[in-house]
Amino acid sequence: MNIKSVSAATGLPAKTIRYYEDVGLVSPAREGNGYRVFSDKDVHKLAFLARARSLGFPLESCRSLLALYDDQDRASADVKAIAISHLQEIDRKLGELTAMRDTLSVLVRSCAGDDRPDCPILSDLAQEVPQ
Repeated sequence: MNIKSVSAATGLPAKTIRYYEDVGLVSPAREGNGYRVFSDKDVHKLAFLARARSLGFPLESCRSLLALYDDQDRASADVKAIAISHLQEIDRKLGELTAMRDTLSVLVRSCAGDDRPDCPILSDLAQEVPQ
């Protein structure tokens, strides 16, 4: 299967597929003319990567998950540990986003949004950060 077909099958752009090859996540065969030839196993790995990345797993976690997927003697605890770590990171980011939203919401409510130049949003943004 060529890269265009793999892209259509996995939903990944060709550039991403080439990147995954460059970082060693997939290793398609090469024809005599240098074109990549992807096996069904390569397509499956790429679909796996697309799903893992859609869940926000970082590239190195994807590499570990692929290795565990290929290891028939794996312990599911190893897979779960990676997922728990990622979930904790998502929760941390959600906390940060919630705090940002709350602060911005207060600022938006405090701004009259009229023709006066007075604006609490700009005043807050202009504050110096304590060191």
